[in-house]
Amino acid sequence: MKYTTLVTTTQLARHLDDPQWVVFDCRFILTDPEGGRRLYAQSHIPGARYAHLDDDLSGPVTAASGRHPLPDPEKLAEKFGQWGVGATTQVVVYDDSFGSMAVRLWWLLRWLGHDAVALLDGGFPRWKRDKYPVGDDLPATRSARFEARPDNGAWLSVAEVLAAREQGCARILDARPEDRFTGEREPLDKVAGHIPGSCNWSFEENLDMGGTFLPAAELREVYLKMLNGAPPESVIHTCGSGVTACHNILAMEIAGLPGSRLYAGSWSEWIADPGRPVETGEAGLAPCHAHRVGGAEHPPCA
Repeated sequence: MKYTTLVTTTQLARHLDDPQWVVFDCRFILTDPEGGRRLYAQSHIPGARYAHLDDDLSGPVTAASGRHPLPDPEKLAEKFGQWGVGATTQVVVYDDSFGSMAVRLWWLLRWLGHDAVALLDGGFPRWKRDKYPVGDDLPATRSARFEARPDNGAWLSVAEVLAAREQGCARILDARPEDRFTGEREPLDKVAGHIPGSCNWSFEENLDMGGTFLPAAELREVYLKMLNGAPPESVIHTCGSGVTACHNILAMEIAGLPGSRLYAGSWSEWIADPGRPVETGEAGLAPCHAHRVGGAEHPPCA
């Protein structure tokens, strides 16, 4: 059986010794870039490789880019092969922050054409709470052949987002916390606010009180309300740097609403050009199911 969205701790525990399963620890602290690596060295799920958001899962930052540009697909494919991910490998990713960092690796693998990748629901905290084993040994890896088949229709450039806004055919969903969306607080980027016409749906809204994803039926209900009749393909996901936005993409996949796309550069790229419009305040706060970009109905995107 292939897992493409979520796995439970019980399901992963049954496959810890399965050579066809590869696990990645993606813990990362935005304000302390080496913090996740230190935590991994102290303890992790047995056999897990460590993937660093800056060093492994992002490309070089430029003056025009966001904080976490997409990596070169061929270089990333080479890393996956060195980590032992082959064409038939089941990959599981996890972190300790409700999936907010690990979803980056989930999305990257799918972008490169490998859909057998799933997030550990509840992450490392749930794994420890369920009393499954942890260790600090570095895993022995055997290289594999990983062929990149990037789907560049899965993400948009800033020019494509600008065009979609002008056409009024997109629903832009921002996964950041409400106070960052409104501009009340901005701990990471040099300008506060959001893309005008976007709607706020913080990634944490996808979770229950225990930090696991809401049932598919509940997620489907809330996302259908936000879509308000628009197709899932009209949704463009954004956040601070194209990482937590993937959480909302995953939630829509769980809900049976595939086809939404990532604005890879997100807010940190948007504000790199001071000529791009910025909005602050509460416009677009959830519930936003009646929201239309520019007040218009949704024509098909060209």
